[in-house]
Amino acid sequence: MSTTATFSTPLSDLLGFVANANSYNQQPTAEHLFKCLFTLTTMSMVWYVYVAQKGHGGIRSLARDCGVRLNRIRSVANEIERKSFHLSGLFVPLLWQYTTHKGVSRESQVNIAVSICLFGCTSDLLRVYIPFVQKHWPLKKILREHERNQLCGASYFAFGCTIALVCFPPSVAIASIVWLVMGDLSAALIGRSFGGDAVAVKLGRTGKKSLEGSFAMFFICVVVGMMMFKEVPLREYAVIFGALVATMTELFEPFGVNDNLTIPIFSALSLHYGLLRVGSLCPKA
Repeated sequence: MSTTATFSTPLSDLLGFVANANSYNQQPTAEHLFKCLFTLTTMSMVWYVYVAQKGHGGIRSLARDCGVRLNRIRSVANEIERKSFHLSGLFVPLLWQYTTHKGVSRESQVNIAVSICLFGCTSDLLRVYIPFVQKHWPLKKILREHERNQLCGASYFAFGCTIALVCFPPSVAIASIVWLVMGDLSAALIGRSFGGDAVAVKLGRTGKKSLEGSFAMFFICVVVGMMMFKEVPLREYAVIFGALVATMTELFEPFGVNDNLTIPIFSALSLHYGLLRVGSLCPKA
C-alpha cells in the first residue's frame, strides 16, 4: 500500500462520521443537492452584481428605502458591500458537489480541499507578517480593522469548511457551510439594520448581537435546511436542531474563536447527530 493511500484513506473519514451516515433513514440525492446549491449560488451572484451595480451611494439609498435609521445607513451600506462578497463562499459546496457528480473520488476531493486551505492560510500569514504582501493584498478593502494584523475571517472560513468536508457526510457538511454563508450574512445585515428596534436587548459574548439578527439567521437556516433535506423523512427535527446550534454558535462565539470556524463544525455535528437520532427511531424501510 502506498504512502498516499495510507494517508488519504483515514483523512477522508477522519472521525468515522461519513460511514455512520449509513444509519440515516435517508440522504438527499446528489442531484437534489446540486440543484439546491446551483439555485442558491445563482441567486447570490445576481444579488452581488446588483450591489456592485448600485454602488455605495445606491446601497445607502436602498438601506434608507428599507427603513434603516439614518444613523445606521453608513455602517449598513458598508456591511452589505462586505457581506455580499462573502456569498462567493457558496462556490465551495457547489464545486464539491459538482466534482462528486463528475466522479472525482472522495480521497481526491479531500486532498484538494486540504491543499487549498493550507495555501490560503499560508498566504494570509504572509500578508500579516510581510509588509510588501500586506500592501499589495488584493482584498484589503474588505478587511475589518482588527483583521489587518491577524488572520482574516477567510482563513477561519477555509479551516471550518475543510474540517466539515473532511469529517462529515457530504450533505451535512454542505448544509453547515451554506448555513455559515447565508445565516451569518442574514444575522449581520438584519442585526445592523434593525437590531434593538423591536427588542432593546443586546446579546452575545460581547453584548453586540441582537435578537432580530439571531432570529433572521435561525429562520434562514431552517428554510435552507428544509429545502436541502426535502427528500429526508422527518427532516424538520434534525434541521431545526442544527439551525438552532448554528444560531447559538454565531450568537455566543464559544471559546472566543472566530465563528467562521466554529459554525460549520458545531452545526454539522448537531445536524449529523439529529439525522442519526431520526434514523434510529425511524429506520429505513
